[in-house]
Amino acid sequence: MIKSYFAKIYAKIIAKNIEKWSNNPIKTQEKVFNNLISSAKNTVFGKEHAFNKINTYQDYKKQVPVRDYEALKPYIEQILDGENNVLWKGKPIYFAKTSGTTSGAKYIPITKESMPYHISAAKSALLLYIHKTGNANFVNGKMIFLQGSPIIGLKSNIKIGRLSGIVAHFVPRYLQKNRLPSWETNCIDDWETKVNAIVNETINEDMTLISGIPSWVQMYFEKLIEKSDKKVGELFKNFNLFVYGGVNYEPYRQKMENLIGRSVDSIELFPASEGFFAFQDEPNKKGMLLLLDGGIFYEFIPADNFYNKNSIRISLKDVKLDINYVLIISTNAGLWAYNIGDTVQFTSLRPYRIIVSGRIKHFISAFGEHVIAKEVEYAIQKAVENTDIRINEFTVAPQITPKNGLPYHEWFIEFENEPKNLEKFALKLDAELVKQNAYYEDLIVGKVLRTLIVTKVKQNGFQNYMKSIGKLGGQNKIPRLSDNRKIVCKLEILK
Repeated sequence: MIKSYFAKIYAKIIAKNIEKWSNNPIKTQEKVFNNLISSAKNTVFGKEHAFNKINTYQDYKKQVPVRDYEALKPYIEQILDGENNVLWKGKPIYFAKTSGTTSGAKYIPITKESMPYHISAAKSALLLYIHKTGNANFVNGKMIFLQGSPIIGLKSNIKIGRLSGIVAHFVPRYLQKNRLPSWETNCIDDWETKVNAIVNETINEDMTLISGIPSWVQMYFEKLIEKSDKKVGELFKNFNLFVYGGVNYEPYRQKMENLIGRSVDSIELFPASEGFFAFQDEPNKKGMLLLLDGGIFYEFIPADNFYNKNSIRISLKDVKLDINYVLIISTNAGLWAYNIGDTVQFTSLRPYRIIVSGRIKHFISAFGEHVIAKEVEYAIQKAVENTDIRINEFTVAPQITPKNGLPYHEWFIEFENEPKNLEKFALKLDAELVKQNAYYEDLIVGKVLRTLIVTKVKQNGFQNYMKSIGKLGGQNKIPRLSDNRKIVCKLEILK
């Protein structure tokens, strides 16, 4: 096949380019840093923060404080009012619209300098997979990307849309014939209607690559099986690559492989409206390669002291393995020392590989335990390992004021195939969490908390919850855990 032949040649070139910067990580980041400061010194933000006097990273830390969206919002509003050269040269070519928690809708700038990296990073991930495995067969078949609507609006004469929809406008011509769903189907706004249309368009096609957030791909697979009465792998005999991002795949893997009927290779990506940060560079290694030459300068703050006034703020050269860091970015889209809200941990320093460990605002520390997403995901992965238990979705919340006995962590789980003994399963979950979190262990041993309790959620309970808050499908996902019960009090519980 001609496409796969040329893909392998191109993959070799891309792999060499990646090797160059990944082997010189600190110099690569220094170059990115200097280019960012130089390019933005005459902007409104650059003048206010004396970019012309910034020569080192230490200067930068003194001049530019860490910001979240609320603190950046006045600059965004200046851009929306028509001003030029505010955060970056000229005006953004797009605003990526995302859902905020405290800010309502958030408008994240995308510039002509940053846009190419949103495209090239995903392409590099696929090409590096081809180079490492020799498998390029998927380029000959049909590919599907479950994503948001590509319909673009205007706000103050700047194009606006969901990131995945914006990216859809930049799919290379040579992939257009292979790509599904159709433009018309992709523009459907209602997620359930859209998935049904996608099923109709793809059910008789030779699908070889499928991409999307696991929970929504799962919904697509279930509807395919419902309509065809066949496993996905039987329906799509050449399907051999699943590309995902947004959440940890491991809690879904067993259920997904059951729906497919076999295992398939997977590639993890770490994209966001603010930038494309990492992708899995080795098929069988944990972690994603941090993209160091993509117009983004990275900083890290240990999550344990993030909310302290004297929190430590470091660059790449000072990071350590297995520390939970809040990810801070400065970009060629005009985001400066910006907290995107994600936490990461390094799994390798040669090269620099990361996993997404959670969100800085999504944790349970009602009793000082600071349990994070990575810990609950790993606990549930171990608890179902080598069993026939299958889980559709889950989230965790504290029960601080139980009617009887000690407080506890409550796990709300939607089972596809539930355990025969729910109490025994809960104890196994608890034991796995104790192994990972010493603070939690101390609370259990000291009888401050009792062992966790599992509460069963009705079938499609999580989908119904997401639908009720207007976040069904697309790039939306259920928080793995929270420090309150706002989410769980709206779930449909099995009595």
